[in-house]
Formats: sequence, C-alpha cells, structure tokens
Amino acid sequence: MALDDDIALLARQPLLGLMERDALRLVAFAAESRILRAGDVLFRVGEPSDGAVLVISGAVALDSREDGQPAQEIVGPGALIGEMALFTAVARPVTAIAREPTQVMRLSRSVMRRVLAESPGSAEAVAAAISDRLRGFVDQLSAVREALVAIDRG
Repeated sequence: MALDDDIALLARQPLLGLMERDALRLVAFAAESRILRAGDVLFRVGEPSDGAVLVISGAVALDSREDGQPAQEIVGPGALIGEMALFTAVARPVTAIAREPTQVMRLSRSVMRRVLAESPGSAEAVAAAISDRLRGFVDQLSAVREALVAIDRG
C-alpha cells in the first residue's frame, strides 16, 4: 500500500484525523503493516499495550472473556483497536484474533509521542479532543450517579 493510502486511512480516524498531514505522514511511515491468517492472535486480554492496531482488510474478533463463547464484537476495515494505547500504557482489555485473512497496521505509542512532540498543532488538537471526550464521560457518569441516587430515594 502506498504511503498516501496509509495517510488517508489514518485521517479517517476521528482522533488521528485532527492531526496535521505532515504528522500523519510520519505516523504512517513508521507504521508496521502485517498480514494475519485466520486464528492469528494480535494480543491477549491483560497484556501490556504498546500502541494501536488499524484494521485495513479482513475481520478481527474482540473478546474480554476467554471462555470459548462467540466473540463479543467483530470489527472490520477502518476499525482502530486500542486507540488509548497510542497515548498511555494500559493493559489490553480484550483478546484480538483474526477471523479471516486480515491486514493490519500497527501504530506505535513511542512514534506517536515523538510525532506529537514535533507537531505542537497536532498535539493541541488531539489533547483538546481527548479532553472533550473525558468531559462527556464525566457528564455521563454524573447522570448515572444522579439516576442511582434517585432510585435509592425512590
């Protein structure tokens, strides 16, 4: 796949699309493309993260349980798995297994940090978007808390 195609794929992601084109070019250039066979494991629940994975083609099963039941979610082309792992070390919340021949692009946290350090405009846009998401999450939690308090009083 050409570098411009990789940049276009990254730009379609809500958070990455906020980044300047030159910053995305650096992320795309440093990304590792990988072809998986059906059944190949990308990572397992609980493993430390080192970045995110963008599904280019194929399908990946995501499951937080390891009990042999059908996967909780199947994602396909365009899905970014582990977005927050681009910015901070977190344990993988799910196991990710290719369901069919699948091409993925691995995006490294260390590369993302270097790119954002060199691209203050991109860093500011990403930080603002994450801040907005966090505010929305806090608002949702507050609404749930209020609903629970109302139920307890009720």
